[in-house]
Amino acid sequence: MPEIRKYKKRFNSEILCAALWGVNLLIGTENGLVLLDRSGHGEVYPLISRRRFQQIDVLEGQNILVSISGKKNKLRVYYLSWLKSKILKGDTDTERRHGWVSVGDLEGCVHYKVVKYERIKFLVIALRNSIEVYAWAPKPYHKFMAFKSFGDLLHKPLMVDLTIEEDSRLKVIYGSGAGFHAIDLDTSAVYDIYIPTHISSGILPHAIITLPNSKGMDLLLCYEDEGVYVNTYGKVIKDIVLQWGEMPTSVAYIGTGQIMGWGQKAIEIRSVETGHLDGVFMHKRAQRLKFLCERNDKVFFASTRSGSSSQVYFMTLNKIQW
Repeated sequence: MPEIRKYKKRFNSEILCAALWGVNLLIGTENGLVLLDRSGHGEVYPLISRRRFQQIDVLEGQNILVSISGKKNKLRVYYLSWLKSKILKGDTDTERRHGWVSVGDLEGCVHYKVVKYERIKFLVIALRNSIEVYAWAPKPYHKFMAFKSFGDLLHKPLMVDLTIEEDSRLKVIYGSGAGFHAIDLDTSAVYDIYIPTHISSGILPHAIITLPNSKGMDLLLCYEDEGVYVNTYGKVIKDIVLQWGEMPTSVAYIGTGQIMGWGQKAIEIRSVETGHLDGVFMHKRAQRLKFLCERNDKVFFASTRSGSSSQVYFMTLNKIQW
């Protein structure tokens, strides 16, 4: 049985996101960005204060941290070398340099996803009623540049992803309060791929997962307390519904080929291909947990108890032998 462990550090402001930078963990909170040193004694180094970080991703090959941050939910890229200089405190030349750049002056960002296709890194961004696609331009530009834009969407995007069908066709897949939709990047056609008709009050999308070995065509779409298997054209491909034991606050696809759901009473681990329960961890007491990030078989998540401190937890899945 894998153990759930937690770091001693208690955060006074709510932990909203995290990303691995080498072995260490960058953590975004309601009022700043910090580095948790996982190689030593779990010390925490403050990097940016008085700024809310909603979502972050580290791209080490590009020397950047992508983020949605600030009061206006701007898309901002920070240079890792600049953040490193703030920890080392000796490199004054790097520290004096401008440490960040805005991506396309975008604000009101809801969610983004970085997707690699061949040697290109795409950045798909959900805004209030539109979706923008940017692509990374290497040196001498060394920045994300506008690639495609889809405005005036009928359903407001809450979550975005990009799938590459058969190594050639690019499609944006996005979740809204009504269901899940697709945009063909070549034709700009927008169409529905799954609208749950049994729920009339609107849904909360949790995850868009492209199934392995499906050439980018098959999806598991998770929302509310269930998940459905459809392809990118909206055809149901498996006559099964993934059913969580309770309403999860977070759902994530893990590198082990499993999907995890964090509920108030338990953490469930399921097979991504069948939805079958592989394992469950019951909480000692009801608590609200939020998925942060994962790499290989290590999964990081946080407690988000309102009114008290947040803590970071992690578990290693490779020892799972049920």
